[in-house]
Amino acid sequence: QVQLVESGGGLVQPGGSLRLSCAASGSIFSINDMRWYRRAPGEERELVAIIDSGGRTHYANSVKGRFTISRDNAKNTVYLQMNSLKPEDTAVYYCNQDIATTPFTPVGSYWGQGKQVTVSA
Repeated sequence: QVQLVESGGGLVQPGGSLRLSCAASGSIFSINDMRWYRRAPGEERELVAIIDSGGRTHYANSVKGRFTISRDNAKNTVYLQMNSLKPEDTAVYYCNQDIATTPFTPVGSYWGQGKQVTVSA
């Protein structure tokens, strides 16, 4: 069993900062890609950022230069540092990790429970 638990998020004024964390626990052999998605009300899910096992990153154009994704492999945790937040960043943010539970099983896709981020004056 693998569980992803998110923390962070909340309400912040425009221009402010927040950090999200997503820790995986359980039977974990290795973790490949880690991602953050978001879904705003009435909109489709959007891939915000991705970091691979080598630390290479990719960002959506809408957050490039403002958000930073990072990972701590010792803690099986991925972070999303969000700076210069805008009202249009308001959404529920979900983490997603590609996890192998043994050396012999296919990689599975696991999701966090989601965290609300609201940017408002």
